[in-house]
Amino acid sequence: MKARVIFPLLLRALTAVLVFMLTGRVTAQTFTTLHSFTARYYNSAVGSATNSDGADPYAGLVLMGNALYGTASYGGSSDNGTVFKVNTDGSGFTNLHNFTAVHYNGSCCDTNSDGANPEAGLILSGNTLYGTASNGGNSGYGTVFKVNTDGSGFTNLHSFMTTSGSGLTNSDGYRPRGGLIISAHTLYGTAESGGISGYGTVFKVNTDGSGFAKLHDFTLPSGSPPTNSDGIRPRAGLVISGNTLYGMAPFGGSSDNGTVFKVNTDGSGFTNLHSFTAFPSFGPYTNSDGANPYAGLILSGNTLYGTAPNGGSLGYGTVFKVNTNGSGFTNLHSFNFSSGAFPFAGLILSGNTLYGTAVAGGSSNNGTVFKFNTDGTGFTNLHTFAGSPSDGANPSAALVLLGNTLYGTAVGGGSSGNGTVFRLSLPLPQLTIILSVTNVVLTWPSNYAGFDFTGFVLKTAPAITGTFTNIPGATSPYTNPITGAQKFFRLISN
Repeated sequence: MKARVIFPLLLRALTAVLVFMLTGRVTAQTFTTLHSFTARYYNSAVGSATNSDGADPYAGLVLMGNALYGTASYGGSSDNGTVFKVNTDGSGFTNLHNFTAVHYNGSCCDTNSDGANPEAGLILSGNTLYGTASNGGNSGYGTVFKVNTDGSGFTNLHSFMTTSGSGLTNSDGYRPRGGLIISAHTLYGTAESGGISGYGTVFKVNTDGSGFAKLHDFTLPSGSPPTNSDGIRPRAGLVISGNTLYGMAPFGGSSDNGTVFKVNTDGSGFTNLHSFTAFPSFGPYTNSDGANPYAGLILSGNTLYGTAPNGGSLGYGTVFKVNTNGSGFTNLHSFNFSSGAFPFAGLILSGNTLYGTAVAGGSSNNGTVFKFNTDGTGFTNLHTFAGSPSDGANPSAALVLLGNTLYGTAVGGGSSGNGTVFRLSLPLPQLTIILSVTNVVLTWPSNYAGFDFTGFVLKTAPAITGTFTNIPGATSPYTNPITGAQKFFRLISN
């Protein structure tokens, strides 16, 4: 989390006896719907329901400056989805790209020039956004694309190839439902299906569309339930560290409940780091670690953090961590429905705090936003979605954090039921000042409603425009004599 300034305080020398107190408090968290996607109406020209902005934002957002960029899987001028931007205050919503109408190619598939139904979020490099569309393209099996942040320069970088045979196999994969990552001038991603076995691939492609290469074919499963050594049907993006990519597959592995894997950027060294364990033979759908991880991982040091939307002690999903060598798998939290259920989205990390969303559960069964510590303690439900018309519903994507504000999407709810973009301002500690004859005492809370403020530090400067420096060892309460030159104080997250 970026450092943030909390209420600068000016202390001047006092010439009279004065006692003054500001009641210590914490700013409340505030939920705001920034944009509700509009209703869709049947359009006879395209034979589908369309609107101006998009619908069903399954993916998360990317932030640049004061603008948020994202995708909507449906809606727009052909009901094949959109790329959009909106300012962090909710103003300036702009449809940057409408995915075009598809047309049956006479043999198998609905094709177009750019792709259709983007289900993943975008990544940003300079002024260029990169993403995937799960359908459409030259063969109807999805695309990798780029578009400038002003909506110009849309380019189809790669159309996934036509499949053959009953197993729907091909050379590169098809239906990319996960996002991309970028390293230098290379994009890395996953395709849910296709490849040699028909059960998905890991791929790379250069940012100019050249150099497409398949890094891994997920192997053909066998038996009932279908199991294999590496997993099947990867639906999420990857995370990179050095020359190693880390990801998850929601099915396959030793029990068909999915895997955590790693593979080198040249395609070598594929390793199954963890196979999620089996459910009992005759139910319920519970286990010790979770099942069917649909989202991507995040990496901190040598630790990977992720979610599994099913399994766990109550069957409502888990949050877990595992070391990059596959050791130390730990179930950090099993959801219990009231705290949320079925966490399909990935996590974000700020300091020692993880933030995420659950697609269902909570008091209205419309999903939640939650937080907790990386050691599994301090779970807090930050927001329960209410659904239409005042709120969103069913958040299925990871969040983005700027300062003390979380931004995200909800695939349903809002004024038309077509989803929302939202923000959630987190509580901040405020300084309390007590002035007396000889001293001024500054205090601030160390925690509030599950929020740990111990990472905040007190700084001082001789002028509001001056350089603020840490006060070594300053803890609440902090006493300062009211003599000498004026001072400004502020409380900042470390």
